[in-house]
Amino acid sequence: MKRTFIGLLLLFFAEGVFAQDSSSSYYGFRLELTAHPTIGWVKPEIGKSDGVALGFSYGLMADFNFTQNYSFATGITITTINGKSKEVLTTTGNGGTPSQMEYGLKYKLQYVEIPLALKLKTVKINNTRYYGQFGLSNGVNIGAKQDTEVASKSISKDVKISDDIKFYRAGLIIGAGAEFDVSANSSITAGLTFNNGFTDITSDKSTTVKNHYIGINFGVFF
Repeated sequence: MKRTFIGLLLLFFAEGVFAQDSSSSYYGFRLELTAHPTIGWVKPEIGKSDGVALGFSYGLMADFNFTQNYSFATGITITTINGKSKEVLTTTGNGGTPSQMEYGLKYKLQYVEIPLALKLKTVKINNTRYYGQFGLSNGVNIGAKQDTEVASKSISKDVKISDDIKFYRAGLIIGAGAEFDVSANSSITAGLTFNNGFTDITSDKSTTVKNHYIGINFGVFF
């Protein structure tokens, strides 16, 4: 995984070196450093969502500008998606009799994400360009932990559940924001992204759980 991450970093930097000679700062390739909080939640098929939880995302993003107003946006980030739920689980007692009990669960999941999105930009207005984007999020799980409580009492914390979480997660990306020029070649970005997960995150075939998040985006383009 580390070799893949380093390889993608080198690819982005190599593309940036060859593309910096563009006649317009909005054509060619632009590289962005990003770091921002996420607000995540989960939706179980059996049970209910139990509020949001904060996470974090950081990494590199890149815009491949093929016209002044249209870009293909991709990159690689490390993204934490946390969320709480109330789920009814079936357990077996000492006598072998199954029983159901409601558990409070907190999912703490970390992914390597590679988004593939189309970004639509306005013309520059007072050194500011506004954008909207739409695309697909591709996530590979690299860490999974869970807190469990019963009747508001904690019974376990930070238990590793990697075997219970699926390797791949897909989501729909919808976002908007603005890009502010700070120099001839640099700008800062701010916006919101809704990442709507549409694949089951668990390996349990008896139920389905999906997770979602809102990213409060901040970044610097070079």
